[in-house]
Amino acid sequence: MNCPFNHKGTSPKSIEETFTLDEELQFLREVHKAQDYEERLKLYSTAILNKEAPALTSDELTWAGRIAWRNHSKCIGRLFWRSLIVRDKRSVEKAEDISENLKEHLLLAQNEGNVRSVLTVFAPPNKSNEGFPRIWNNQLCAYAGYNKNGKILGDPKNAKVTELALKLGWIPPKDRSPFDLLPWIISGYDGIPHVFDIPKDLVKEVLIRHPKFIWFEELKLKWYAVPVVSDMKFHVAGADYTAAPFNGWYMGTEIGARDLSDENRYNLLPIIAEKLELDRTCSRTLWKDRALLELNLAILYSYDLAGVKIVDHHTASLEFIKFNKKEKSQGRDVSARWDWIIPPMSPATTEVFHTPMSEFRATPNFKSN
Repeated sequence: MNCPFNHKGTSPKSIEETFTLDEELQFLREVHKAQDYEERLKLYSTAILNKEAPALTSDELTWAGRIAWRNHSKCIGRLFWRSLIVRDKRSVEKAEDISENLKEHLLLAQNEGNVRSVLTVFAPPNKSNEGFPRIWNNQLCAYAGYNKNGKILGDPKNAKVTELALKLGWIPPKDRSPFDLLPWIISGYDGIPHVFDIPKDLVKEVLIRHPKFIWFEELKLKWYAVPVVSDMKFHVAGADYTAAPFNGWYMGTEIGARDLSDENRYNLLPIIAEKLELDRTCSRTLWKDRALLELNLAILYSYDLAGVKIVDHHTASLEFIKFNKKEKSQGRDVSARWDWIIPPMSPATTEVFHTPMSEFRATPNFKSN
């Protein structure tokens, strides 16, 4: 079968290719500490020089995943990096098998609302580096964006992947809505994407309510419980694992100040402002700020009501400061991108806004495909 979306032969490129051999294996010294592991170092060095993925033990892979989270400069929630659950699925390379394992990942991560951080590592690129498993979705849970005459029903961010899913044979709900869960699009070593419907009731979703305004329920807003990022590469020991879905848990502003508020996403602030009867004749009335506050309050209230773990941006800021202090006490510098760490709502009221940061390359790590 010939497919216009076939990615066979397009091996992933990354700046991590410039790491030295010593840098690639530095994490092993931390993992093993005083233990003798010189033989494995030699073995892994040979594999890297041969451009192969070293056969790390499951324990080494687990710590590599945790250190990758610790190193990830765009994440504010790294205080809990040691709690990451790493699922070693490097033997899984076929699309249908990856799909089955994604169900397990999601159930483990959702944990009936007590969200756990999980990383699942699937097969690396094959030895010729020409084929590699891939999850085409940006996140395992996401809502479709249907394009009709230039207007998007649903999430505009997902318009392209929605179009791809439809071309590949996905049958959406008969009555399309702004919150239809997308199927998974997965390819194995052959590079050919396949569509897999998500089982009904697998994804935990939260109905958005407000503690004061009953009309919020009339908007019929909802969001999914866990953000499982599925389009990043997990780089460790010279190898890029192109299918390595990872999740933490939500910070409220990710949903309330970005996903549902951005003009190029759901753009709900004008609707909420209208319901609040705010004056929108000019920006000086601060109608956007007031609508934004109520929406974010509704997000936190709704997740708490549903028993789903979520963190507010003030608490997340304090946790990041604590993470910084702990890392410095261990003699480690923290790589951080200020523009990613500060929250998208009221950043100047948080300590991270006033904290100097610098970003530097580090491995193991996560990087966009």
